[in-house]
Amino acid sequence: MPAASATAIAAAAGGSAGGSGASSTSGAGGSGGVGTAALARIAVDTVTNPDELTRAAIAVFGDSIGLVGAARLSESLEPEFDLDVRSYETHARVAHYIRLFSGNARDRFVARLSRGTRYEPMIRAKLRAGGLPEDLTYLALVESGYDPHAYSRAAAVGMWQFMSSTARGVGMRVDWWVDERRDPARSTDGAIRFLKELQRQFGGSLYLAAAAYNGGPGRVARGLTRFAEEMEGSEGEDRFFALAEQDYLRAETKDYVPQLIAAAIVAKMPARHGIAVVPVAPYEYDSIRVDAGTSMAAVAAGSGSTIAEIRELNPSILRGVTPPDVKYWVKLPRGRAEAAGAALAELPATARAGFTTRKVTGSKSTLDGFAREAGVSSKALTAFNPTIKKSRSGRLTAGQTLRIPTDDALAFSRDVPNPSIEIYGGSSKSALTKAGVHVVRRGETLGGIARKYGLSVTRLKSLNGMKGTRVSAGQTLRVSSTSKPKAKAPVRKSSAYKASSSKKPTAKKAPAKKKTSPAKKPTTSKSTSKKPAATATARKGG
Repeated sequence: MPAASATAIAAAAGGSAGGSGASSTSGAGGSGGVGTAALARIAVDTVTNPDELTRAAIAVFGDSIGLVGAARLSESLEPEFDLDVRSYETHARVAHYIRLFSGNARDRFVARLSRGTRYEPMIRAKLRAGGLPEDLTYLALVESGYDPHAYSRAAAVGMWQFMSSTARGVGMRVDWWVDERRDPARSTDGAIRFLKELQRQFGGSLYLAAAAYNGGPGRVARGLTRFAEEMEGSEGEDRFFALAEQDYLRAETKDYVPQLIAAAIVAKMPARHGIAVVPVAPYEYDSIRVDAGTSMAAVAAGSGSTIAEIRELNPSILRGVTPPDVKYWVKLPRGRAEAAGAALAELPATARAGFTTRKVTGSKSTLDGFAREAGVSSKALTAFNPTIKKSRSGRLTAGQTLRIPTDDALAFSRDVPNPSIEIYGGSSKSALTKAGVHVVRRGETLGGIARKYGLSVTRLKSLNGMKGTRVSAGQTLRVSSTSKPKAKAPVRKSSAYKASSSKKPTAKKAPAKKKTSPAKKPTTSKSTSKKPAATATARKGG
């Protein structure tokens, strides 16, 4: 095998990170990406320069990865951080989590960090392309331990723990058929959009943006306004720690940034903290665009893949079929797109589809009776017809056409909670409305919300400590002065938390956030390469 240079491997790692296209290649290794096995062979057969191997491993896998051999070779190298972690590594809460992650919680931390080696190259590439620090990958570690199926008590879902309305606001599809919060690549795109909005809103501070990601931008914005006097003299990233010192943020949010900093420190210096991470195969895939309602079992058969492989690569497809209303991109193991496309094209439409249809006739059909005649259970019939119509007597409305799922589609389906469920602080949206809180929906404006509740924009901004007028889906706003915050705690002047210095200029203001939607190109095929800390809870509201 010819020697591979670190430069060549790094170039491969810098390939396109995602998106849709007729025939594009992207992911951990980009076009011709280098996997774990390839690097192992390089290590054994060709590398004579230890530093070269270390740089190659870091370029492809991200420098938190404790590659066998590479970790030992990099012992003498001091890692570089693109977040300001060094200034706060001696802060009490940061030090606490460093001890926890390398001590009592080490096994869980290592297991989740190991899982993250599958996704970290893809996440780093997307963060880099989005103009954000690559070390923000550790937010996914803190949020969910890099688990695409993580589900919190507040119904936040996926690796990046989005509420459904917030996910829709940053361009993800979340409905009965598809939940893109579970898709590692699509949810990473959404997280980057949201983080960039928050960074702009909070004057460029990544740590305030992270706090808002966890606790809600409204709450953070109100806190900065409410405690402006107490925080006087704090600037930059010190502002998060100054706000955290007040009796205001939830305990989880106060500890969120310290966990992020501690996770970065331990993950990027594993040997120093007594841990060894075993990497797993990188997240890589090809994609093809298939017809609406295509059975994922047919996709598996056409691509020569197992059901397990297709399920793992397509966690966002919930019912065993692609959405019945639109053509959709599905992911396949690397190198199988062309064969799958050809195989599916040869199948008749009825063989590709994950369901047949049948019309309800007469006015006496019941759900159970219709399901029995169709040869499926009532549960399966309901799952494939979420908007089924019934009369007041409970009988099926005549004239409607119902989908009858195939056995293969049912076998592929996932048993997950309704993706539309949202719980804010343990409360439903209706309970929040009664309490004088409004949850922003996609497309709403501050002016429109103010009019809805008979308020002026100025009053609404005052109630929520807002400077600008932009709002995002999923954000919560106080719309009634009856929902007042707690009485102010005794004044506590913030101390400078930095290890090396204690600066005291002025608190900065913040813009706000906006939402965008990722572009999808309708074509034939594309390619892509694909938690140890706190469990995620509800957030991304106010």
